[in-house]
Amino acid sequence: MSRKGFSVSELTFQEEEFSRQIDLGLWRRVVRHAKPYWRQLAGLCIAGLVVAGVDVMLPLSTAWLIDEAVANGVGPRLWGLIGLYFTLCAALCVCIWVFIELAGQAATGIAYDLRTQGFARLQALSFSYYDVRPVGWLVTRLTSDVTKLSSLIPWFLLDLVWGSLLLLGITAAMFWLNWQLALAVLVIVPPLSIASVYFQRRLLDSSRNMRRTNSQITANFNEAITGVRTTKALVREREALDEFQSLSGAMHSHCMRNSLQSAIYLPLVITIGSLGVGLALWRGGVDVLGPDSTLTLGVLIAFMQYAALFHMPIEELARRFTDLQAAQAVAERIQTLLDTEPEIQDSPEVVKQIEATAIAEAKPNVAMDGGPAVIKRVEFRDVSFWYKPDEPVLKRFNLSVTPGETIALVGATGGGKSTIASVLARFYEPCEGEVLINGTDYRQRSLHWLQSNLGIVLQSPVLFSGSIRENIRYGRLDATDEQVEEAATLVNANVFIDELDDGYEFEVGEAGSRLSTGQRQLVSLARAVLADPQIFILDEATSSVDTETERLIQDGINRVLHGRISFVIAHRLSTIRAASRILVIDSGRIVEHGTHEELMAERGRYHDLYVGQFARQKEQAWLAGDEQPT
Repeated sequence: MSRKGFSVSELTFQEEEFSRQIDLGLWRRVVRHAKPYWRQLAGLCIAGLVVAGVDVMLPLSTAWLIDEAVANGVGPRLWGLIGLYFTLCAALCVCIWVFIELAGQAATGIAYDLRTQGFARLQALSFSYYDVRPVGWLVTRLTSDVTKLSSLIPWFLLDLVWGSLLLLGITAAMFWLNWQLALAVLVIVPPLSIASVYFQRRLLDSSRNMRRTNSQITANFNEAITGVRTTKALVREREALDEFQSLSGAMHSHCMRNSLQSAIYLPLVITIGSLGVGLALWRGGVDVLGPDSTLTLGVLIAFMQYAALFHMPIEELARRFTDLQAAQAVAERIQTLLDTEPEIQDSPEVVKQIEATAIAEAKPNVAMDGGPAVIKRVEFRDVSFWYKPDEPVLKRFNLSVTPGETIALVGATGGGKSTIASVLARFYEPCEGEVLINGTDYRQRSLHWLQSNLGIVLQSPVLFSGSIRENIRYGRLDATDEQVEEAATLVNANVFIDELDDGYEFEVGEAGSRLSTGQRQLVSLARAVLADPQIFILDEATSSVDTETERLIQDGINRVLHGRISFVIAHRLSTIRAASRILVIDSGRIVEHGTHEELMAERGRYHDLYVGQFARQKEQAWLAGDEQPT
């Protein structure tokens, strides 16, 4: 089993299952993405038709040219045939330029549409979709998979039109010129077809193994680089090298096999094609030399050209159908992503309500996106939730909260604290029970309205490449510079921002790498404040910062929570002493609740947690030399 939860054998089985036969139903759905580019694809087919016609006509024009020169020498007719030959060559060049241009436009357009639709779908999907899919898997769908699929569609269509018409045209031309010689040349078709199908399938398998192993090498290399400190600390360099060498050895084996197959296949095709040329030369030469022969030298040369040309469309069609089989798994994964419906979305009734509200004149007490302007109460009523039915995370959870209240959730890891916050934010919905907002089930409200009224600050804040100002403004894109700076000042982020040389224009780096954890947390908090939410969710927002930064963050939190509904998931219990209510959560149930003073007086589980954590903090401070033992 890999680190991402998917074994190599599972992924191998998936690819092989998809590639056993062509799924016409799947490809009909995929081809719909090409409909906006039907003009380019139609032009591509016309260009392919013309190229096939030119390819058939060139040997014929050569035959006519040679026979005319032998029979009558230089004359007007010969010059006319020379003009025809160069006209065909010019038409071939123009058509090749046209279909390269049109295929590029279609492939680029289809790739753009697929990536846009795929990204939009990923934005709409629920959290549960991401719970079981690695990030790398999703990134690959919208990058290399989309590129492969979008490039296949126009080129497959072109080769299908060009190859089929060229085969038919060559066959018809040969039978028109001399059916006996045509039958002799067509002897190469069966072995050529068998060789193409046989080797293309094996080339497909070895190429797939190369891609799969290359992905494993890339993942291994990435983990080795990012985890180099851990590897060195545990003195695991030799084992890491052995693992990498094992993958490299497998890659070497697959590459050698693929190269060997290619080295055999291409000469074999050339040999079979040369056999056709030889048959045409032998049989046609005998006929040309015969006393009663009607076969001319020009026709014989045309047959030799046809025999040499005959293997090209067969080889190309075999390759394209192999590519189609190889792309079956790619098409399945992309189409499945696009067809996936979010588990959590607005019901048809809510959609109709939003549309009706948007059409009607806006009322002062109704939000245009399907919810009340002011949230006066949030209530959990007998809420149960589970990822697996036999493993409940929340069990008949009940709670009612009004503006101005801060609810602190404490307890052991895995007890259900973060799940409560996720259900409130409607990242997940209750399996049983209801979450009510102003007395109405929140599933009867707009999902966009609810989440627009949430401010969420996570334990590991996520920043984007850009300046501090841009990251704060991400909470409300139409905010002015003054509003951005006011939000930063409110949460004390201005303390460190003002010390930076570039101030608010400081570039935070990838994922905020140029800022400390505490600084990223302050920027994240300012971003949430700028959105002016009615409900705040703080998920262990101070658990990974130093004491001084914790003080700044806590002071900022106390300011922004005033008058709002807030849920605080606490790791450091000292930060929640002022909470309106503290809920001790264990196995999805509230086992204790009350203020800090009330729970300490009860001397129950919260008391034990608080005293134990306080003792550990005192011990750590003494060991660090900050305090003297008492």
